[in-house]
Amino acid sequence: MQTLAVDHPLVAHKLTTLRDVRTDSPTFRRLADELVTLLAYEATRDVRVTDVTVRTPVAEAHGVQLASPKPLVVPILRAGLGMLDGMTRLLPTAEVGFLGMIRDEGSLQAQTYATRLPDDLSGRQCYVLDPMLATGGTLAAAIKLLLDRGARDVTALCLLAAPEGLKYLEEDLADTDAPIRVVTAAIDDHLNEHGFIIPGLGDAGDRLYGVV
Repeated sequence: MQTLAVDHPLVAHKLTTLRDVRTDSPTFRRLADELVTLLAYEATRDVRVTDVTVRTPVAEAHGVQLASPKPLVVPILRAGLGMLDGMTRLLPTAEVGFLGMIRDEGSLQAQTYATRLPDDLSGRQCYVLDPMLATGGTLAAAIKLLLDRGARDVTALCLLAAPEGLKYLEEDLADTDAPIRVVTAAIDDHLNEHGFIIPGLGDAGDRLYGVV
């Protein structure tokens, strides 16, 4: 598994404002959207392309276009929805699947309550959107589900990651030979006794959409 914490002043600037408890939901949503677009630029560095030739107004030019099958973007509900627009801004031709997962606050284990994905993901590059990589259980379960359906290349985009979650993910997916990548704005210090990232930014879903 490869992990990339994007080192860029604009990423750090936007993340700092996201962390601030005074940042309201509309501002949080806008900044999360902008931050995901910056992360997506790095996350798609290995997106598959094919060579093409086009005609400019004066001559032929050789270039590339996204290869088939199209990439699949999978936000994990509900907080992952706040990352979707920022991702599809760079991949407008990508298909979008949805995965509903929730963490049991007692056991800290992920439970799936909804799926809207193709049955066969053979040959597909998948991009999973999950704002907070905390314990790692939810993201690991999501990646395994995609691999079980034939995906062989999975990249996760996270606003923040905890060392414990990254370690769990690496150990839990150690037996797979598929390329797995995590792209995040920062790797924070640790998890507290409740499984929340410290210093973190709070509950991403609540800060995006309010407490419901």
